[in-house]
Amino acid sequence: MTAPLTGFSRLAPTRSWLSAHPTAFDAGLAAAVLLCMVVASFADPHGPHGPTFGTRTPEIRSLLLMVTAAGALVFRRVRSVPVVAVTGALSVAELVAGDPPAPVAMSVVVALYTVASRTDRPTTWRVGLPTMTVLTGAAVLFSSAPWYSQENLGLFAWTGMASAAGDAVRSRRAFVDAMRERAERAERTREEEARRRVAEERLRIARDLHDVVAHHIALVNVQAGVAAHVMDRRPDQAREALSQVREASRSALTELRATVGLLRQSGDPAAPTEPAPGLAVLEPLLDGFRRSGLPVRLARTDRGTELPAAVDLAAYRIVQEALTNVRKHAGAAAKAEVSVVRVGGTVEVTVLDHGRPAGPGPEGAEGAEGAEGTEGTDGETVAGGGSGGHGLVGMRERVTALGGTLTAGPRYGGGFRVQAILPVEPDAEGDVDG
Repeated sequence: MTAPLTGFSRLAPTRSWLSAHPTAFDAGLAAAVLLCMVVASFADPHGPHGPTFGTRTPEIRSLLLMVTAAGALVFRRVRSVPVVAVTGALSVAELVAGDPPAPVAMSVVVALYTVASRTDRPTTWRVGLPTMTVLTGAAVLFSSAPWYSQENLGLFAWTGMASAAGDAVRSRRAFVDAMRERAERAERTREEEARRRVAEERLRIARDLHDVVAHHIALVNVQAGVAAHVMDRRPDQAREALSQVREASRSALTELRATVGLLRQSGDPAAPTEPAPGLAVLEPLLDGFRRSGLPVRLARTDRGTELPAAVDLAAYRIVQEALTNVRKHAGAAAKAEVSVVRVGGTVEVTVLDHGRPAGPGPEGAEGAEGAEGTEGTDGETVAGGGSGGHGLVGMRERVTALGGTLTAGPRYGGGFRVQAILPVEPDAEGDVDG
């Protein structure tokens, strides 16, 4: 197998050059056809025992017709139909005047093949059928041999095969081009799908990191501010606040380690195996907020209900982000209520707070600036007022990806309300990657 492949590879430069210079290729083909016609013109088809070679010499008229017909083939690519007309007319002239005629019809065979291979099937029929009829009729009418002679039938067969062969080559070329285009389109579609999935995964990871970091760092910030504020007057409370800082930072590191573990490649050290957060661990989450000074009440009617993993994670993250906003922006006297209710094929997660915007407090303590219900940096109102960052944007993206709805806004009389309605049926629309 190596030798043939090596031979083909050696011919590659020649093929490339001929593809880049089609006129040179056509000139070489015309010269080859002329040589064949001249050689065949020395053969007498009416010998005593069949065709004999060297018994006759072509006339000057026949040589001129053969040279003219071969010269017309140089333009077969750019003027394929006129070339058929010219070579066909020269062939008819030779059939009428010569006896036996010179094989000028060889040029017609090449011209018909070119028309069939470079145009369409209707054009091949419109050009090939009249050419075959005229040439065969001229041969039958003006030949001294019987109408059923081998020369007449051969002329009809060769012109017909040339058209059929050209049409087959054109069909094959169109099929290969269609397959190549389909493969390229499929490749583009796969690349676009891969880019889309990468973008979606990047957004999902960004949401998870935001939820983890925003929640725990907010608690660390609040408790550190409390510790700094009461360090001199109430050291016991300061120590408790610092203990909360240590616990929140440890939880943040644990969740960050779990999130980063999902990004590891095969062969890397094993990632943490603890399950993703969900409503099953909602109570420990609320206890963390209670220890940080935010009273939280919980009402649930979904006990014993198994939710899809993506919905379970989204519900947990929504509660976490909403309570983080309450802790950051609703003031020191804020209170919060969390409810998780299963309604038909959906689960409703609601977070309410009764807080009011607090004025500027000690450095690092509660009392974020802003009024309740003001616009955050992401262009949406946040719980308790103040800067919202990407919290509501992340919650809305999570809910939308699952095919649910999210509403968030100030409550009448003060406070803030966040409600998410998430579908939990198996046929719910949306991406469930989380």
